[in-house]
Order: sequence, then C-alpha cells, then structure tokens
Amino acid sequence: MDYSVLINNKSGKCSRVGIIGATKGYGYTLLAQIPTVKHMSLRCICSRHPEECFEVLQETGFDVSRIAVCTTEDEIRAAGEEAIIVTPDYRLVMETGITAMVECTGNTAVSSDAAILALKKGINVYMVSKETDSVCGPILNQIAEENGAVYTLVNGDQPRNLLDLISWAQLLGLEIVCAGKSSEYDFVWNRETGVFQYRDGVHEPESLPEMLGCWNYQGLETLDQRNALLGKYREVISADLCEMNLVSNVSGLEPATAFMNYPIAKITELASIFIPKEDGGILDSTGVIDVFYNLREEDEASFCGGEFIVVRCENEKSWEILASKGHVMSRNGKYCCIYFPYHFMGLETPVSILQGDLMGIGTHPETRQVSILAGVAEYDLKKGTTLTVHGHHHQIDGLIPELLVRRNVGAAAPFYLLNGAVLLNDVKKGQPVTLADVDLNGLPAYELFVKGLALE
Repeated sequence: MDYSVLINNKSGKCSRVGIIGATKGYGYTLLAQIPTVKHMSLRCICSRHPEECFEVLQETGFDVSRIAVCTTEDEIRAAGEEAIIVTPDYRLVMETGITAMVECTGNTAVSSDAAILALKKGINVYMVSKETDSVCGPILNQIAEENGAVYTLVNGDQPRNLLDLISWAQLLGLEIVCAGKSSEYDFVWNRETGVFQYRDGVHEPESLPEMLGCWNYQGLETLDQRNALLGKYREVISADLCEMNLVSNVSGLEPATAFMNYPIAKITELASIFIPKEDGGILDSTGVIDVFYNLREEDEASFCGGEFIVVRCENEKSWEILASKGHVMSRNGKYCCIYFPYHFMGLETPVSILQGDLMGIGTHPETRQVSILAGVAEYDLKKGTTLTVHGHHHQIDGLIPELLVRRNVGAAAPFYLLNGAVLLNDVKKGQPVTLADVDLNGLPAYELFVKGLALE
C-alpha cells in the first residue's frame, strides 16, 4: 500500500488530536511520534497527573511554552487555538476542538463514557483500551455510524494490525484457516550454552541442554516434549485473550479454544501447527483465532508480539513457486503462514488516525459480540470476594480468563466488567463467574454491553 498516495492530503485539513491517558506506555509512544507526522497536531492531553505532562511533552519534542492547564471550558477558550491543553478531566477533552480522540486509559468506565461523548459530537474515536472494546465494541461502532463519526481500533496494537492482515487476505480470496499473534514475551534458548530464558523480565535464565532433543520440529510430539520442559512458564494471559476477543468480534472468526492453545513454536513451524488435526495440526476447526509462544535462538529475530494468518494453498503450482521464495509453508505443502513480526504501539497509530480523519476509514458497523471474554475461578472463591483488575496484563486474582463463543456462553459475565464487583455467591474452582454471581446493574458499560448483544 502506497500511503503517500492514499493519504495525499492537499486540502490543508489537519487532524487535531486529543489523548486520554497520555503520559505513560502507549500514550507516550504516540506523543513521541506526533511531532514528526504531516497533517497532524497535538491539541490536548488528559492525565490525572497534569504535573507530569510538562516533562513528558518536553521529552517528546513539544514547545512547553504553549502548554495551558485547564479545568474549565472558559479556561480552554482563554488559552487560544494554538495552545496545547492539559486537563485532568476527560470530559473537557471533547471541548477543545479536536477531530481525533485517542483513548488509552485501560479503564472501561472512563473510556466508554469518553467514546460516547466524542462520537455524539462527531469526533472520531481511536480506541487503544482493548478492555473497553471487548465489552462495548459492537455498540460503539453503531453509535459512530449513527453520528457520522469514525470509531476504530488502532495500528500499533495487535488487534488492528491483525485485522488489516485478515482483510488483505480476504480481499485476495484466500481462505484463512487460523489467525493470531504471538504472546508478548519470547522463549529464548542458546544452543551453544544450553541456557534458556523466558523473556518476561521476571524469570531468571536456567540451564536447559535438554532442549536440543525437541528443537527440530517432528510433529505434535515435539510440542508435547517442549511443554514437558517449559510448561511451568506457560500461562493464560488476559491481555492476549482480550486482544483476540476484539479480532473475533470484528472478523467473525471464533476462538480455537477457550484458553487459546499457546503452543511453544518457532515461526518456521506455524504453518504446520495451526492447521486441522487431520493434516497433523492442532485445530479442531478452521476459521479460528489462536495464540502461540515464540521459541527462538538467542541470535534470531523476535516475532515481537506480532500477528499471523495461516491460509490454505489452493493452486498447487502457484504455491510451489511461492515456497521456492522461502515462504513459511507446512510440511505437507497445503498451508502457508503470512505474518507481520511487529506492533509498534503509538509509533504507527498516526496511520489509523489519518485514515479516519482524512478518509473516514475505520468503523465496522457489522461488528458483533462473536466471543465473550469471561473469568473462570482458579480456586474456590467465597461470597463477598471483591474482584480487582490490576497489573501489567490487567488480570484479576483468582480468575483465569477464557474466550467463549457467544452462542455457547450462557450467562458468563464479561471479564472487564468485574473490576470492583463483589461476589454474591460462592464460585467453585473451574466455574465461570456468571451474571448471577455479581450485580452489574447500573454500570453504564454493562448497559452498553447489553445493547451490543441485542444487535441483529
């Protein structure tokens, strides 16, 4: 895709960006990129800690003399059109004259409310908070459509990147057998020293020369051997399942399993693994989403939490030619893996903003709640237990996330509506928390979820 032609803006229109949750993580990487992007300017950032904003804006290349801290609409008007507004109140962001609101707090209550406020004013919404989209995505797409605005996920995070790859394959008429991503952290082994490390920043290296015996892929037994050696590092990560939830709802692809398969695999093996069981793979059905752990040597490039699709090779001669170019093919030659080994966070998000603001691209009104992220009790949970989302992966202690097909879901409660919920009943180990186990009535995000379920 030639972006210089696609986004050939000669109108003079500029995307004026407001960011909620701006000073750390994803928001920081977007702030750092905006000064280098044509047709884009920063108008407003919202943070609960305005005092941090001066330092962050200076670090990321902005003129701090333009900063105006505002807590009222009158102060915003007095600051002038060229000011960079800093506000602790997300509701004021929509009063600053922005065309694009980027939401990256990860707070479902805040981000859903902010999105609706923006969309109903005709302001385009670029949703980074995957927790919110997993609950409210279907109805937010509808609200955008009704108000002539854009609501979209963003490039730089895995769901939008994967959806772009899926749409590319669909445009070409390729049959998608499986789509997915690697988990955030690699499994890295040094063949010379025999040292292995799970690169999550927590686990220490260990001597594991036994990896040599299952290094070369021989079939599913190799996965079993790797799991026997490395199974203690495997976990079901709520962020992974949440991201796959978003992809499922937009694309219509269903989860391969409720907890994802998470095979420990090299990139070169993906086309032999994420295929039907009758062809030697791990899938019970096709047209599904899944996640793997990237296994690599110390000196090999990482998959970087990137995205992949496995497609069926329909024309044998065509794919023989493509195989000769070095593409990742299955051992039986019937499948190919196509992948993006990256997601660059806010660095690439301006692409999504410009496509939305200048071209109106991004909204998916066909989005439905195809799958629901639920929580299964890791151990017996007592009535009166308060559930709390916390940590880098936004997990809930005592709950293991599972991604369920909606038509099979029963009354399971959405995982990211459980923050602060108090259990009304005991929940036994292995059972999902249901809507009967918590009282979500009165939560605006829950009401949005229910409206999304009602869409035909």
